[in-house]
Amino acid sequence: MTLYIFIIILGLIADRISKIYAINNFIENPYFTKIINFIYVENRGAAFGILQNRRIFFVILTILVVIGIIIYFIKNYKKNPKLLNIALSLLVSGALGNFYDRIFHSYVVDFIEFSFINFPVFNIADVLITSGSVLMIIYIIFLEEKKEK
Repeated sequence: MTLYIFIIILGLIADRISKIYAINNFIENPYFTKIINFIYVENRGAAFGILQNRRIFFVILTILVVIGIIIYFIKNYKKNPKLLNIALSLLVSGALGNFYDRIFHSYVVDFIEFSFINFPVFNIADVLITSGSVLMIIYIIFLEEKKEK
């Protein structure tokens, strides 16, 4: 359990520090490269900017999802494979990182942009959520089937 709490806390710290850095540095001085740009964006929606200005919806949804994951995790972490527990930890960490922004800023701070493709601006919490989701998909496709057989 300690490893998973550590992952959640480390993810939250990395997200907060990176967003504070973005606020202090990229609002007036965006940084552009051929691969990644660092710009400041206030995202009042969800992934890809959908559902703009639905703050209360996202706050309630995040609370419900995080509580659901935590309840499942507490009941099952001893029998879950490590990969699934890491995936759940990353999901919770990322969700809480963006939740913090929605509660205290009314928007999510995004600041990472790919220069070479047209892709939405994102943040470390989004990377954590995406990583957790990918690990969850890997678990479902490759490991859950083996467990059932």
